[in-house]
Amino acid sequence: ELPPSEFMQVADSTWLVLSVVSNGREPSGSQATGVTKIARSVIAPLAEHHVSVLMLSTYQTDFILVRERDLPVVIHTLAGEFDIYKEESGECVPVTCDDVSNGFLKPKPAASPTLHPVQSPQTRFCVLTVAPDTLPAIATMLIDVLFYSHSPLREAGASSQDLDSITFFAFSLIEGYISIVMDAETQKRFPSDLLLTSSTGELWRMVRIGGQPLGFDECGIVAQIAEPLAAADISAYYISTFNFDHALVPEEGIAEVIQLLRQRQESSR
Repeated sequence: ELPPSEFMQVADSTWLVLSVVSNGREPSGSQATGVTKIARSVIAPLAEHHVSVLMLSTYQTDFILVRERDLPVVIHTLAGEFDIYKEESGECVPVTCDDVSNGFLKPKPAASPTLHPVQSPQTRFCVLTVAPDTLPAIATMLIDVLFYSHSPLREAGASSQDLDSITFFAFSLIEGYISIVMDAETQKRFPSDLLLTSSTGELWRMVRIGGQPLGFDECGIVAQIAEPLAAADISAYYISTFNFDHALVPEEGIAEVIQLLRQRQESSR
């Protein structure tokens, strides 16, 4: 419904959303464990079959976006590990490989993905949720933060030495569940009694992937970050955006994460 505009850039692919749930349960409102939980079972197999994904972690659960044209490959790849359902008229209907076998082609082996640079700003982040009925109470503040408060973005090619801080604010409203990622300083502007976080109230640090906009055709970017973190049992939230990917890890583990990712890059050269 958005009018065409020279100021709006739109990717040429249509994307579908995969939601991974345990034992058929929908999100319960409890905090998710992050992208590393599905690194081996979903993200790595899709990367091996040359499927490009966008990742969206939220406070409640994790979503994987795949291009509509890749759906046959996705289903054939995941059907051995998961029961797969599609939504029709509000009902979940089982999907089998036969449903999408028409025109299915076995994908060519994926080329080794480019190892993109990673940067870790000093900014500390919070992962939060808000009860839907309290959203109007912070609506004005949300609008101010989203559209009016931040200084102009840095140039996309800024080096890691210049990345002492980063402007990042993510808001999602999915099936009535609200998830917000904001830096700790911005959080102080909101009424503390309305923002809900985990009982530990932990802070997160960010790893930004990519020295320049990543595009949407390359596969394996999420896997090259999620797999080593999963092997080290480090939870992470992962948010793909139009230009870059971002992994959020607990603040106390950031040094280990940077070391792991740098070791992976060095071993792949």
